[in-house]
Order: sequence, then C-alpha cells, then structure tokens
Amino acid sequence: MSIPKVIALYLPQYHPTPDNDLWWGKGFTEWTNVAKAKPLFRGHYQPHIPADLGFYDLRLPQVREAQAKLARESGIYGFCYYHYWFGNGKQELELPFKEVLASGKPDFPFMLCWANETWHKKFWNKDGKGSSKEILVKQEYPGKQDMIDHFYHLLPAFKDNRYIKYDGKPLFMIYRPLDYDQISDFIHLWNSLALQNGLKGIYFIGTHYRDNRKKGSEEFIRSEYISLGFDGVNFIRVGYPHENQAFLSHAFKRLRSMFFNIPYIYNYNKIYHLFCQEIDSLNGVFPTIIPNWDHTPRSGTRGVVFTNTNPLNFSKHIEQVLEQTKLKNSDLNYIFLKSWNEWGEGNYVEPDLRFGHAFLNILRKYFGMNNQP
Repeated sequence: MSIPKVIALYLPQYHPTPDNDLWWGKGFTEWTNVAKAKPLFRGHYQPHIPADLGFYDLRLPQVREAQAKLARESGIYGFCYYHYWFGNGKQELELPFKEVLASGKPDFPFMLCWANETWHKKFWNKDGKGSSKEILVKQEYPGKQDMIDHFYHLLPAFKDNRYIKYDGKPLFMIYRPLDYDQISDFIHLWNSLALQNGLKGIYFIGTHYRDNRKKGSEEFIRSEYISLGFDGVNFIRVGYPHENQAFLSHAFKRLRSMFFNIPYIYNYNKIYHLFCQEIDSLNGVFPTIIPNWDHTPRSGTRGVVFTNTNPLNFSKHIEQVLEQTKLKNSDLNYIFLKSWNEWGEGNYVEPDLRFGHAFLNILRKYFGMNNQP
C-alpha cells in the first residue's frame, strides 16, 4: 500500500503590507477579520483563536520555523505557498516566501501555487451583507515577455533542493487555469525555459473547483486539462455541497441569509463524502482533504459554514481518501491539505483554543514519519 505524502496549502497573508495598509487600514492582516468575527447563529463557534503560535507575524523567522516543526511532527510532507503574480512584475504577499528562499530556512519541502485571481474589495454593511465591490488588483496576462519574466523570477526557487519535484520536474500548481486564455502557450514556454536552464521540465497541476468556468464530468475536466498541457489535476470540492444541493434547499438557505442574516450551513458529517471521488484513484489526479470551513469572518452572512468539523469526522474523511489512493504510484501519490492556515475561512489545522493539536494528531496518525514509504 502506498502511503500518500500530504502537501498543505499555505497562506502568506499574516504580515502588514503597504497595499493592505492602503486598502484596509494601517497594520491590517488576516488576523484583523479573524479576531473580530462573531457567532451568527446558535452554536456557531466564533471567533477562532490560535493557540501555540498566537496571532503570529510571518516576518519573523521563528514563526516560520515553528510552523514547519509542527507540520513535520504531524506527518505533513511540505508546504504549498500561494504565489501572487498579477502581471508586469506586480506581486503581493511575497515577503514570507522570499525570506524562506533567501535564508534556506526552514529546511522543509515546498512548492508553489500561482493564485492567478483578481482581488476585489468588498464592503459590508452592519448586517454583514455585501453592498458593492471594486477591483483592488487586476490579474493580467501581458504576453510572452511577462511569461519569461515570471519564469526567471521563480527559477531560483525551482532549483532549490527543498522544492518538491517529480522525476526532476518542479511541481507548479495554477489556481484558475481556465481563466488564462494562453495557458497552453504558457505551459509550452515554461517547459522550454526549464530545459534550457538545467531542469527536466515543469510538472504542471491545474486546480479545479466546480463552478461556472467549466461544466461536465470530472473525467471530462481531467481530459481537457491534459489537452491544455497539464500533467495533473487537483480537485478541490469544498463548494460541492453548496452547488449541488436541491433547488428548494438552496433557495431556502439563500432567503434565510438575505432576510435573517444566517449564513449557509452544512453538517460536515453529512457532506465529507463529497470531497473525495472515484477519479481520485487515478495517477495524475490529486485529491484534497478538507478539515473545516467557515467563511463568515470574510463574507459575513453570505459565508458558508461547515458545522460538526471535529477530529473524528476528519478521520473518516481521511480514511475515505486513503482508500481511493492506496494503489497509486508511490512517487506521485500526493494529497493536498486545504489548508494549513487559512484562518479567515475557518480552514486550518494549526492549533487553536478549541481543539488544540487534535487535527495535527489525526494527521500524524495517518501520515506520520514512521508511516512514510
């Protein structure tokens, strides 16, 4: 049996930046929304308060080392840092990974996910309902020279010994591949540049959420991604319960949100089976384990909340994924964990005051170093 390696998605938002100061106020970080969150219905667990690491600042190397230590002890193989490149060299939240790369610390495997998405500013009234939004940073694709500049900006990372590779190819994930009309040209050019610079190519993974970008079965989606030049697909099904419910149920929850300020609520114990599908058993398909979800710190009453997110139900979810992935090629048997530290979405495994290390202990039970191949 092949025991998968878990790669945890990592949000580098927890430090002040000039743009965030301008948009949201001096000193804003993800913690600002996390700390001020309030319960929106009976039994709603808010706010989520961090335990061991506190309200940390990712400018501090001690924090990054402590995170890697916790992850390593829990059987997590590496981090997948979100990377923001908006075109023409425009970046956001680049400081933590820049420090990781320059310092050589922590000595912990990593890869990158290009979060190629336009950022919007949402305004919320006192009831938590969205009133309008404007563009903060537009995701642009200026053309070939920008593709080249982007590649050479990341080349030192690709050549780093810590970078996660398959057959000599760095794994590189793209968050919204179908938003990029020239994605096939991009993949072809980057593979050519990789070969010219001593690499064996790039192993491209396209992330897929179920939404209006592409309809059809997951097998159809996988085939389309491969035809575009991707080597693999990562399915993230966190939205499946929300998007696949019966029409009347969805209408009821929408009206309840609009008129009674109650978010969209789903019982994790009844929906976790949707997060893993039979297609996840195929080589080149990378499933995602989802421990929890509560988007209300960011989205107010329009957010989605999973109740009954606890270590026991998380264990059931992991066992389901392990059953689907047990026959995979051991060298390419990766599972993505969404996420290590997306506190504003209630989507994290870092210790908190409610469960402490419980989620990390569950991960260690199934993926601890003694169980690695």
